[in-house]
Order: sequence, then structure tokens, then C-alpha cells
Amino acid sequence: EDEEKENEAEIQRLEEQLSINAFDYNCHLDLIKLLRQEGELVKLRRARQKMSELFPLTEEIWLDWLKDEIKMASESSEREKVYELFERAVKDYICPEIWLEYAQYSIGGIGQEGGIEKVRSIFERALTAVGLHVTKGTALWEAYREFENAILETAQPAPGSVPSSEQQQMLCSQLEKIHMLFRRQLGIPLLDMEASYAEYEEWSEDPIPETIIKNYKKALQQLEKCKPYEEALLGAETPKLAEYQAYIDFEMKAGDPARIQLIYERALAENCLVPDLWARYNQYLDRQLKVKELVLSAHDRAVRNCPWTVGLWIRYLLAMERHRVDHSIISEMFEKALNAGFIQATDYVEIWQAYLDYLRRRVDFTQDSSKELEELRSAFARAVEYLKQEVEERFSESGDPSCTIMQNWARVEARLCNNMQKARELWDNIMTKGNAKYANMWLEYYNLERAHGDTQHCRKALHRAVQCTSDYPEHVCEVLLTLERIEGTLEDWDAAVQKTENRLARVNEQRAKAAEKEAALAKQEEEKAEQRKQARAEKKASKKVKKTRIGDKRKADDDDEGEWGQEEEEQPSKRHKGDGDGELLEEDMEVETGLFGRSGPEKPDRPANQKEKASTSRKDIPKVLHDSSKDNVTVFVSNLSYNMADPEAKLKDLFESCGEVAEIRPVFSNKGTFRGYCYVEFKEEKSALQALGLDRKVVEGRPMFVSPCVDKNKNPDFKVFRYSTTLEKHKLFISGLPFSCTKEELEDVCKAHGNVKDIRLVTNRAGKPKGLAYVEYENEAQASQAVLKMDGLTVKEHVIKVAISNPPLRKVPDKPEAGRASQFAVPRQVYGARGKGRTQLSMMPRALQRQSNPVAKAENGMVQNSPAASSEPPEEPKKMSNADFAKMLLKK
Repeated sequence: EDEEKENEAEIQRLEEQLSINAFDYNCHLDLIKLLRQEGELVKLRRARQKMSELFPLTEEIWLDWLKDEIKMASESSEREKVYELFERAVKDYICPEIWLEYAQYSIGGIGQEGGIEKVRSIFERALTAVGLHVTKGTALWEAYREFENAILETAQPAPGSVPSSEQQQMLCSQLEKIHMLFRRQLGIPLLDMEASYAEYEEWSEDPIPETIIKNYKKALQQLEKCKPYEEALLGAETPKLAEYQAYIDFEMKAGDPARIQLIYERALAENCLVPDLWARYNQYLDRQLKVKELVLSAHDRAVRNCPWTVGLWIRYLLAMERHRVDHSIISEMFEKALNAGFIQATDYVEIWQAYLDYLRRRVDFTQDSSKELEELRSAFARAVEYLKQEVEERFSESGDPSCTIMQNWARVEARLCNNMQKARELWDNIMTKGNAKYANMWLEYYNLERAHGDTQHCRKALHRAVQCTSDYPEHVCEVLLTLERIEGTLEDWDAAVQKTENRLARVNEQRAKAAEKEAALAKQEEEKAEQRKQARAEKKASKKVKKTRIGDKRKADDDDEGEWGQEEEEQPSKRHKGDGDGELLEEDMEVETGLFGRSGPEKPDRPANQKEKASTSRKDIPKVLHDSSKDNVTVFVSNLSYNMADPEAKLKDLFESCGEVAEIRPVFSNKGTFRGYCYVEFKEEKSALQALGLDRKVVEGRPMFVSPCVDKNKNPDFKVFRYSTTLEKHKLFISGLPFSCTKEELEDVCKAHGNVKDIRLVTNRAGKPKGLAYVEYENEAQASQAVLKMDGLTVKEHVIKVAISNPPLRKVPDKPEAGRASQFAVPRQVYGARGKGRTQLSMMPRALQRQSNPVAKAENGMVQNSPAASSEPPEEPKKMSNADFAKMLLKK
């Protein structure tokens, strides 16, 4: 009873969950499983019906459903419902087992009127659908022959009787049917073809015709070509996507449309939640076969399997339009797309734009007014309102910040409807949505006015642009002056010059203030960094003072300690915290061969035996040289523990698993302490490449960094980042995790919502967790469901946040280019040989960093520099007054 109550409660919970999100695939599966277990046949039938309306069902689900319905079907009316269910089942996927079950079930109705012809019709459809299946097609052919043989047996006359001419004719006709089945089968590459050929030889009283033998041998040759791909599929693990893709490529080269379609269908039956596979299949059908029923069926199944993928919906709408489907059906399909539950706000913009394009193509713009035009305008208005209300409420953004839909609406009104008044109203609305500060938006409006409006409104738009633009005011100023130079009067010219001068003066003043503020902040950061550095030095010195004996005096450093290092390190030194006392070790820019600079200030004395030991260790340490010609067989290992004992021996044992190690060169400081990094040289290049796989492996409690050996003096831009920085719809980003959460514990939480392929806990350089993780699922559907179920979940009294992985782009430091210094850049601190910081930042506003070349004209809102301007560094800009700046703008 307790178990029944628990199941009832779980059924109620699942039903409530589906009422909230009907597209929860796993929730449907769980509900059907529980209802079947409880024997709730009415609810079970209803649950299956709802799921089948939203998703194509898998072969297993259909077979369970069909078997349950067959058990309950006793009357002829109920048998008809089972036939209808079979018809729905064979449309979802091309599955040999379902077709075979369908044909065998139809044999049960052979006694009804037209029963034999109905069975033959189902068998013929089955052969058309899956008769070419290399591994499973034989079963259908044999079942069909057995059925025809049974018919032949019933047509045989009684022993001793003489058949009539009518019976004789029927016998000959039935024998010919079986002959034709054998001949058709032997012309198709199927497994166990030899057994079918031997069976035909034994069954046939006449010799097999030469044409049939020729076709049989040709099919055998083709089978030999297919066997490697079939064997690869048999040996591969689910989902076998790579193996199927190789098979598809093979069939595409062969060029048989029926076989290409079949292998795509086989791949989709096992990879039904892979949107890219559906997209490639639909593209092939759209461009090659172009059969309406086949194309639309494939598109329909694609959006039912992957409803979250907006690209599949757009392709479906285009296919329906291409095959001239009724307008009401297309509109209904678009409404389904809006309810599909896309995972990005921009997806809704794309589907709306596709539908609006379709409506626009229906309009006859030669007429002043029409029903289609009014529908188009109504749809534009609804799209704007939908993005503002529905999408913004869900995603906290409309997905259309630049108002592309309204821009297209304005273009339609201006160019196709000759309604500039409406277009201007739309552009006024666009500018009120935060776009007035962007020069490119104003120039788009200006170009529209230029093409379909008049000079007065062009001038008005540019004057507003000069006043409002904050990103590139020079652009719009230049366009305004160009307009007045060509078409304006003297009064217009004077007004434009005065307006641009005043605006640019204010802009330069604002930029100067911003630069001063940034410089002040940078100075504060430098001072804070210096204070922290001094505090660390004082703390370190105080610790060493405690260890020295009172009265000891420090001897002068050896001469070799005061010398400058002669060699620069080829791999950048990496500082990190030591494992002992947790303090940051500062060695004053040390490299492999010694100090890269003068020795630091005098330090407190240490015991005599320690000084002697340190002096001896300094003399015994050889210089670590690296041959850059061996970079391809060498890896650079860093972030190791400073306290690692005998790093050469320990690392050799670790890296020998990748290949034969030629040499390991750990780097030590002048005092004999391990610097935490080394070079590992292999005998072969492939061993070095394999060693990169040990990156982030934990060694003595710290993640070891393994990277290619690259001289950064010669390749300053070289950077290795092993993880993707783009949107990954099948991967989740989880934040707010407790630091004590392990990979296994997180996997237990995540695997309830799908198959987890990989979990990566984000750590710092010391290997300590940061409370962040990336979880990779098999497909987008599982990831999206996990977001819905896990976001806001409590894990060890921590509320976690879960989202689709979309990391920001990694910032690459900009190189100083001619005339391109950023006015808001934070000063980058560069250290020279003496370790002293210096700031390299020009405080000159960007607008004044002009080059000596003539100012390029603005085209389409962008200023194009001449080649000379981009290749030569600019001269030091001079201070300019407002009058000088105006002369520079007016210079031709």
C-alpha cells in the first residue's frame, strides 16, 4: 500500500510538471512507465497520446503501446483503431521491427473482405521503406515469401483431382509472385544473400536466368563495400554518430537516393535528438528529392524531436511555403513554433523574422491595400509586442536590442508601400529604445531617408544624430558636413560647422575627464599593489629575523650574486604560492641561469651552516639551457610544488607513460630551491603531444600545467586555452556550489536528468575549488531539461544557479596600433630589467589622435582608413584649439 501511495503521488507530481512544461521528454517517459506499472490503462493511453502529439515515439515505446492495444482489440472496430495506430507508428521512424509487426498483425485479418490484398499492400510498403536495410531487410523479404507460399498451398488442388483452367491460372500467377520476390531480393545487397540464392535454386524448378545471376553478383559486390560500415556500426557504442556519418558519406558518393534516405533514417532512429543530423537530412530532401509528402514528413518529425532548435522550424516553414501548403496550416505551424520553448531570446527573433518574410512574399505591393498587406502589418506589430512582453519577461531581454524587426518594417513601409510617414514613426520608436547613442543606427535611418525621403528630413536626422551619438560622433559629423557641402546653402553649412564644433568639443572634454579618472584609478591600483608588496616583504623579513641568532651579522653577498643574468628564460616564469608557509615567493625575476637583475636588498643573517650549505648549492647548480630546435619534442611543465623532493625522478616516472623520456630539466633558483617548473624532453614528437593530455593532473595536491614549449620572446601572442569559449547548448554552467562538493556528488545530482558525459570542477592554481562546474550532457534536450529542474536547487545548504554554458570571450591584450589607442584602457604595468614598473598609456583622447593623411569618407556608417594610415605609426599629436579642430574637419 505504501508503494502504491508513493506511485500515485509521483504520478500526480509528473502530471503537474507536464502541465507546466509539456515539452519535458523525460517526464513523459517516467509517467508512462509508472502508469504501465500500475495498470492504469485509460490514463496510460491518454499519456501516450499526449506524448505522441508532441514527440515522435521511439521504436520501443511504439512496440509496447501496440502490444498493449493488440491484447485489448477483439472486435473489428477495435482492430481498425490498431491499424490507425500502426499507421502513425510507421510515420515516426523507419523501423523494420514495427513494419514486420504491422504485416504479421494484418495477416490476422486475412479472412475479411479484401484481406489478402491489404496484407500484400502492407508488405509492399514495408519493402519500399526498409527492404534495402542491409542487416534487417532479409526478415521482411522472407516473411513476405512465407505469406505467398501459404497462399500457394491453399490454392493447390486436392490430391488426385484435376485442376480447372481457372485454378491452373491462379497457380501460375501465385508461382510468378514468388519468383518475382526471389528475383527482387537477390538484386539487393543484404546479409545472407548466399542462403537466399541457394533457397531459390532449390525451390525453382527452372534454371535461374542469367540476368538474375548477373544482378545477384553485382549486389554481392555492393554488399562487400557496405560490410565495413555495417561492421563498424555493430562494434560501436551508442549513439554511433561518427560511424553513421561515414556511412552516409559513402552512400552520398554512390548516389542512390533510396539508400541515402534509408541510411539517414537509420541514423536518426538512434540519434533522434541531434539537430544537425536532422538539418542535413532535410537539406538533402529539399535539394535532391523534392517529394512533397516525404519532405514535409521529415521536417515535421525534425521539429517534434528537437522543438528547441529554431533552425529546424525555419526550414519547416520554408519547405511548407515551397510546396504551397495552405496559408492557415503554415500559420498554425508558426504558432506551434512560438510555444516550442526556445532556450535563447534571439531564437524568437529569428522565427518571427522567418514568418514575417513569408507574409511579405504573399503581398502584392502593386495594390494600395490588400488583406495580405494588413495581415503583414498586424504581424509586425504583434512581433514587436511579443518580444517586449513574452520574451523579455522570460529572458530579461527582448533578444532584439537593435530592433531589426522594426527596421525591416520601416524598410517595407518606405520601399514597398511608399509610406515614409509610417517609416519615420517606426524609426522614432527605435531611437527611443536606447539606440540613439549609436552612430550606425542613425546612419541606417539617414540612408533610408536618402533613398526614399527628402533632403530636409535627411538634414534633420543628421542634426539629431550629431546631438545624440556617443560612440562615434566624428562619423555623423563628417556625414553631415558632406551633405551640406553637396546640397546645403551657406546658412546650412555655417549651422552644421557650428553644431559639429560644439559637439566635438564637448565630446573631447568628456573623454579627457574619463581618461583622467581612469589614470587616477590606475594610480590608486599601483599604490595599493606597492603597499601590498611592501607588506609582504616586511612580513617575510620579520620571519627571517626571528630565525637568525641575535648578534649575527650578514656577510656581503658573493660577487656572482650581484651580476646580471646573461640569458633570458625561454618559457615565462610562473609565480605561485608555495606549499609550505603559504607565502608568495619572490625571487626578483630569477631565471634558470641566475638572477635576471641585481640582487635584492641585504637580508638578515642566517646561521653559518645554512649559509655554507646555500653557498655550496649555488655553486653546484648547473645552468639549465634549452635548445629551441627541440621545441617539438619538449613540453613545459609548471605549477609544481616548490617542496617537491627529487622532481626529476618523480616526473620521469609520471611522463614515461607517454613515451621514452630523453631528459628532464628542473629549474632551480640560485639558492638551490626548486622553482616549480621544468622542461621534459622526449625522444619522439608523438610522445610530447601525448604528454599534453596530462595537463591539470594533480601532483602532490596541485594541478600540474603541461603546455607546448614555445619561446614567448619570439611568439608573444602564444596562448593555450583548452576549453571552448562559445555557446555550447549541450553543456551547463553551475555556480554557487559548496567548496566541499566532489565530482561524484555532483554527478549523482546531474545524472537524474540525462546521460552525463563529463564534469569539470573549476579550481584555482593551487587546486582549490572555486564553487563552479561545467557539466556536459549527450544532447541539447537533456541539458535544457536539466536547467529547468536544477536551477535554484539546494546542494549542501547552497542554492546553485544553472544555465546553458556561454562563457564570455577571453580577453586578449590589445597591441598598440597606429591611431587606435583606447581612451578607456587601464594602464598596463610593464616591468623592466630592474623590476620597476612604468606606465605606457597615452592620455590623449582618441578623437585627437588623427593621422596626417586626409580624412577618409564615411560609407555606410564606417570610416575607411587608407592603407598608409593603418601601416605607419602616428606622430605625436599636438594640442589643438576648437578652431584648429574645425579646420581639420573641413580639410578636403
